[in-house]
Amino acid sequence: MHRSMRFIAAFFMIAAFISVTGCGKNTAKSTPAEETAPTTPAPTAQISVTPTSVNPGDKVTLSWNTTNASSVTISGFGNVGISGQKVLTAESSTNYHLEARNDGGSATADARLTVNTSSSTTGEESSPVYTMTQEQEFKANMKDVFFDYDQYAVGKNDEEVMVQNAAYLRKHPNLKIVIGGYCDERGSNEYNLALGQNRAESAQKMLVAAGIKADRMRVISFGKEKPFCTQSTESCWQQNRRAGFALAR
Repeated sequence: MHRSMRFIAAFFMIAAFISVTGCGKNTAKSTPAEETAPTTPAPTAQISVTPTSVNPGDKVTLSWNTTNASSVTISGFGNVGISGQKVLTAESSTNYHLEARNDGGSATADARLTVNTSSSTTGEESSPVYTMTQEQEFKANMKDVFFDYDQYAVGKNDEEVMVQNAAYLRKHPNLKIVIGGYCDERGSNEYNLALGQNRAESAQKMLVAAGIKADRMRVISFGKEKPFCTQSTESCWQQNRRAGFALAR
């Protein structure tokens, strides 16, 4: 009898031990924390103009470079490549504002060009002097329009741009402007000068039709002599086929 009781007690002790150790083996492992998805690095942006101080009519070089950017814009030029250079003729003091964007954020940079001016000593009526604020406002509101290859009719995609340009000029009746016609590098100088003239006049006609007086506008063709982009690619040529707007001096 005592032996049976000892046997039963030993059996239950072994069963209890197996139960405890078995539960320990079945304990669920903790799930590692979910890994954070990698984020897109924010872009960086640099822009410079060389030289920074010149006389009217001098040549300057605008250079810019960005990293991690999916789109890049420069005030007055619109969309540009992620890096590049433009050789410009200095007409007025300008602040070039660059903005680079991607899904991870944005970055901006500025470059200042100072164009020296001198007081008139001839007694002739001087040209109106615009403040930098006016120039910046003008560039922000008067957008360039672009053309298809070998065409000078403003495309449907840019008709709304011209409507907005006309609305801005109606709000500022004292402003006088210069409309420049530009072409890409293909074709002869003579052909592109004529094509650039047609592009500038096409933009002028749209503004006149919208109620802007023709005597407030002067048109000029630069042909292919003042490219905004110097790479021989379709995206670069597209930037060069344009009509651009500037304050008259």
